[in-house]
Amino acid sequence: MRRGIVAAVLVSAAALSPLTASAETIFGALTKAYQLNSTLNSARAGVRVTDEGVAIAKSGYRPTINGVSSINYASQSGTRLTTGSFGVEIRQTLFDGFQTKNNVAAAESRVFASNESLRNTEQNILFNAASAYMDVIRDRQVAVLLERNLEFLSEQARAARSRFEVGEGTRTDVAQADASRSAAVAQVAAAHAQARSSAAIYRQIVGEEPGQLQAASPLAKLLPASLDQAVGVASSRHPAIMATEHLVDAAGFTVKSAEGQLLPQISAQAGFARTYTERHAVEQSILPGVGGGPSVTEEWGNNASIGATLTVPIYQGGRTSAQVRQSKESLGQARIEVDVQRDQVRAAVTSAWTQYVAAQETLAATREAVTAAELALSGVIEERNVGQRTTLDVLDAQADVIDAQIAVANSERDLVVASYAILSGAGDLSVRRLGLNVAEYKPEEHYKAVKDKWFGLRTPDGR
Repeated sequence: MRRGIVAAVLVSAAALSPLTASAETIFGALTKAYQLNSTLNSARAGVRVTDEGVAIAKSGYRPTINGVSSINYASQSGTRLTTGSFGVEIRQTLFDGFQTKNNVAAAESRVFASNESLRNTEQNILFNAASAYMDVIRDRQVAVLLERNLEFLSEQARAARSRFEVGEGTRTDVAQADASRSAAVAQVAAAHAQARSSAAIYRQIVGEEPGQLQAASPLAKLLPASLDQAVGVASSRHPAIMATEHLVDAAGFTVKSAEGQLLPQISAQAGFARTYTERHAVEQSILPGVGGGPSVTEEWGNNASIGATLTVPIYQGGRTSAQVRQSKESLGQARIEVDVQRDQVRAAVTSAWTQYVAAQETLAATREAVTAAELALSGVIEERNVGQRTTLDVLDAQADVIDAQIAVANSERDLVVASYAILSGAGDLSVRRLGLNVAEYKPEEHYKAVKDKWFGLRTPDGR
């Protein structure tokens, strides 16, 4: 009977109640996180903001057209003069030192960088969702284990009290059993609090409360064959590295654009205006004592103009030179940032790989420890029943069993999470790689819709 109670503690939280068709899988949780996570949706909106930078930069190629009107009133020596005009003015930049060309190229590079940053954010969200999923399973499992432990210790406290009452035990045995039971009560309360905390984090990342969760397996078949291969894959296509490389391109084009301010600028202007003049004057009479009458004249006219302007920068107070130097320093920083990201990615992959290997070895060892601890507990109970062991020995043996079982739960969680960490570190943790049943978000669709727009206030989704 004791053996049966101990064996029951090994049952995971997912297996303690029958699985139903509504039980969530880890891939289902990742799918929901991909769709519902607010951080990820915010990052997608940020990419759409960056997309508009290309259209803004391309506006430098296009003319500007303005309606112009004016009205003026003047009065002097009895004469009132009213003038007005209205028309259209067109300006077109013909040459701006290649600034627009480089601004467009820089904006495009920033779009590419933001797309890679979005891919990196997607990876982080998927990894966080997998980690939160496994945390909930582990913490629920630990709570169940500790509840079972409390039941066992409550039975031991009752048995110690019964033996004391018939003269087969001591008051010390009763006190030790009660102390262990009280400590178990506190552990159960803490475990339930931790499980609720993990559920809250799960809700934050996935977007829904965790229901019944199925046990998950590590992504062994999707992992690189070796650590060296994982590092090689990460170095060549990790989105964080690729994003910084695109930012280097953007910084380089920004340098050229700043230098373009020192080159001559040529622009053309054309305009057409309709003018109106109204003159009020008081005529002087030639007869004494007789006043003259008012005189009103109106004139309409048309004005048209066309011309070109050449501007040659000579000296701008050092502002442009400082901007060029500043942009060059930004370029140098962007190049260094690529090395920073490579080092971080390499460290992340190495750490995840070593944790995965360690989790495999730890899981095997802790499972053996559980088997050994169970056998030891059964033996100690039998020896206690014949007077060769004390209640404290039983309590110590039970503590060893619970510690080993919790270690198994932690190792199972660490193994699965480490496999996702390897895939994320290698830059391969994506909905396509995982085969998730969800429509993949494609940022290039919005970019294509807005990059060449000449006008229009509505966004592609109708806002």
